[in-house]
Amino acid sequence: MYQEVLDHIEKYVQLDPRQQQQFCEKLECIKLKKKEFLLEPGKLCKGNYFIVKGCVRQFLINQKLNEQIIHFGIEHWWIADQDSLLNNQPSACYIQAIEETELLLIREKERISLFKEIPPLETYFRIMMQKSFVASQRRIGFIFNLTEEERYRHFSKLYPGFVQRVPQYMLASYLGFTPQFLSRLRAKKDL
Repeated sequence: MYQEVLDHIEKYVQLDPRQQQQFCEKLECIKLKKKEFLLEPGKLCKGNYFIVKGCVRQFLINQKLNEQIIHFGIEHWWIADQDSLLNNQPSACYIQAIEETELLLIREKERISLFKEIPPLETYFRIMMQKSFVASQRRIGFIFNLTEEERYRHFSKLYPGFVQRVPQYMLASYLGFTPQFLSRLRAKKDL
């Protein structure tokens, strides 16, 4: 289980065996059943979660009491409520397992202390944050600049396996349109 996160880290920075062991000693294993919550509004996010196996979603409930998905997470992705972590305030969102999921938690205090002891980890997490920020910027750009059909086609092309794993209504929420629109779109023969 730890090897997967170490392999992911090694794609971006190099850790010696002692640093790898030191990092792994700070990780906590978490298993979630399908539909189980990792985080709920009003609770503090404990840290950053590396997804070893499974799929999760991060979402809000809007004023119309509709779910608005803001992030998904699949294998080898990190997920957290960064607002809760950074500002040490209760979360306004949910993180929930879509499938049975296995995660590794690095608590925020541990992560910050490791930055001083293992500087390459700070570089790694900065790169992960930058990649996440770029993905969010692209998503916002797609919502503003592409039609619903173009968004679906683009997302399906980038993540073909992901489209099959996520329920249709969740994918519609993430892409910014109704499940009914997505049903009509997927019914077209040319998709």
